[in-house]
Amino acid sequence: MAHKNKTLATALALLLGTLGAHRFYLHGAVDRLGLLHASSLPLSALLYSKVDGIHTFYALLPMLISSIAAFIGALVIGLSPDDKWDARFNAGSGKQSRSNWPLAVLLVLTLLVGTTVLIATISRLFDLMYTGGAYG
Repeated sequence: MAHKNKTLATALALLLGTLGAHRFYLHGAVDRLGLLHASSLPLSALLYSKVDGIHTFYALLPMLISSIAAFIGALVIGLSPDDKWDARFNAGSGKQSRSNWPLAVLLVLTLLVGTTVLIATISRLFDLMYTGGAYG
């Protein structure tokens, strides 16, 4: 069994989590949640191209929800203790994980980007729902 790197899994969740890259890295190519993440891009494209008069924000909403879930996943992965990580993903690899400062930097970036996306999504959704998009 190959050793699964916690820092790499966190980076994949931060950078390519919308497409489910972290799920495929950890669980293989047939992971159901990874496929759900990956389906957010074609679903957004389908909504944008086939639904007449749809606001761009609503078409991008599946991707935004997927990215927010990926940011939460990055935090869960990055904050899990090394011994529990090894017990779950590296039981047969013979190596032990050691988290270093790059993981801490990734977690800070995840919090920065994730909270920005979450707050922007909530505020834009409320703007569109309650004012009809009066603020932009």
